[in-house]
Amino acid sequence: MTLANRDQAEHWNSSEQTDRWIAHQDQFDRMLAPFTDMILGAAALSPYDHVLDVGCGCGATTLDAARVVARGTSTGIDLSEPMLARARQNAARSDVANAYFKHGDAQTYRFRRVFDAVISRFGVMFFADPVAAFANLRTAVSQGGRLAFVSWQPLLANEWLTVPGAALAEHLPLPDLGDPGAPGMFALAEPGRIRSILADSGWHDVSVTRQSIPILVGGGTLDDAVTFLRTGPIGRRVLDGADAEAQARAIDAVRSALARHADEHGVHLNAAVWVVQAEAQASDQLTIAYRS
Repeated sequence: MTLANRDQAEHWNSSEQTDRWIAHQDQFDRMLAPFTDMILGAAALSPYDHVLDVGCGCGATTLDAARVVARGTSTGIDLSEPMLARARQNAARSDVANAYFKHGDAQTYRFRRVFDAVISRFGVMFFADPVAAFANLRTAVSQGGRLAFVSWQPLLANEWLTVPGAALAEHLPLPDLGDPGAPGMFALAEPGRIRSILADSGWHDVSVTRQSIPILVGGGTLDDAVTFLRTGPIGRRVLDGADAEAQARAIDAVRSALARHADEHGVHLNAAVWVVQAEAQASDQLTIAYRS
């Protein structure tokens, strides 16, 4: 396998990272389920389509797409071997026969033009060279093929991060999230950058649509939400290394902040994303529509 994203490959194959995703897969899938619906709708899938799911992780989006394209196929690709192993287990348990999984780097994988659509649920923000990566994904689809993905809007637009983040910041310094556009959660947070990357990589008829929706944070209780955020990447970076008293104060503050958004079903906070659509066409003419 040719790798362009070695840091990401190391990250997503480390037990520290993958163990959490696999252990809390059900929580992640419940939390992110509304975005899967957005992607599948934006991709306009038909029962005979062949779909590529980029950054498929434990396979929930791949399996959901497979059910839509019942006479076609749904193929997930990911850098993480442990998560792909779980994805294959989930497919077997779900008795979904038209879902397949590949271990590879989507930036460099040698695709054939066999797919009708490329989809991704937060899996395309980690490329070392996003123009090269999206150009390579362009080779995966035939003329008229579609691209549909969701990426996070900026941090300050996402209540599910700002509410606990503000509570933490009362007691501990928040981490530096890195340079804007660096591979990571907010690499595609700016719509202008999304449009530029897709234009430079050969995609056409690009649209970037603003969406905001309440999501269930963690599991179904206030304790689940606190634990979920405490053990997440940002929570660990803030809390690990702090003394026990400061940790306790910060966690109590997060609990109090989240409690104001809790009901009998759990903690719901708004999440803001971009729903991005594009097409692969023979024409060199590019039309970009941005709806805010």
